[in-house]
Amino acid sequence: MSLDSFNVTRTFHRDTYPAISPTKASLSQAGKAVLITGGGGGIGFEIARSFAKAGASKIIIVGRRTAVLDAAAVKLREEFKNSTPTPEFIAHQGDIGDDASISSIWKFLNSQNIFVRVLVLNAAHFYPLGPDTLKMDKREIMEGFNTNVGGNFLMTVNFVNQPLRPKGQQLNLVNVSTSTIHIIPGPNSTPYAASKAAFTALTGRIADEHPVEEIQIISFHPGIIYSEGTAKFADKNLKWDEMALPADYAVWAASPEASWLHGRFVWAHWDVDELKADKEFSKRLEQEKGFLRVAVQGLKDISVDAFLNKQGS
Repeated sequence: MSLDSFNVTRTFHRDTYPAISPTKASLSQAGKAVLITGGGGGIGFEIARSFAKAGASKIIIVGRRTAVLDAAAVKLREEFKNSTPTPEFIAHQGDIGDDASISSIWKFLNSQNIFVRVLVLNAAHFYPLGPDTLKMDKREIMEGFNTNVGGNFLMTVNFVNQPLRPKGQQLNLVNVSTSTIHIIPGPNSTPYAASKAAFTALTGRIADEHPVEEIQIISFHPGIIYSEGTAKFADKNLKWDEMALPADYAVWAASPEASWLHGRFVWAHWDVDELKADKEFSKRLEQEKGFLRVAVQGLKDISVDAFLNKQGS
């Protein structure tokens, strides 16, 4: 298959499959505390279910609406009450677009002696939408950047600097991104695509600074999912992907099996076994620093060293 189209692997998944099953032993999250932003509904709720299936000991779902979070926690507790061991579900109100709220989330976790091993950044700000970005209000555009970039960044900073983190303990950061950062032009979604691209670029560069042994960072496109958010502007009768696909993929992305993709942006659709077996794909990962990374592409052999050598010639 072409590595320059969305059909990177021969198999294009629209639902979960055995290689990313959360019950797979090699994907076990046993004993880990997992925090999921936007965890009260949609993809976030399904991600919580998948981590529970993978044996996570504590699952913290964060969102802005207390009633939605509480209802989600009740459903999760009921579904997994007979699991052994039984995961603890914690619902905590928080707004990723508000610095004080983010600080409060992490202070609460520390006060409860909870050390988070896995952070899933799923909450997102989708608006404004429209065909002409230059007619949009700056304040509305910056709200998206404040959540999708600033809020996610601050969540990551607090995650890495947890007082309860043992020295040398590896962390797992899973960034739920979007295919719109791959699509040019992207009608009606320029601010959303730009803000999501900005944070995905940031995580890729953070991965350059921090080895996978310290913090494993994977960004992925979850698929085309019908949810409360998409229902506001999309037809339910379109061909949607199943929620289980990104939910189970998030567990896989937080496992050692995904470590070779540290800092890259991938699609949940792509078959993980076929991807790893593809020698051309592995070659490009090794040789092309910008492959599946967010940056201006098109020039070969670009690096700081090459640039400095050129300046001195």
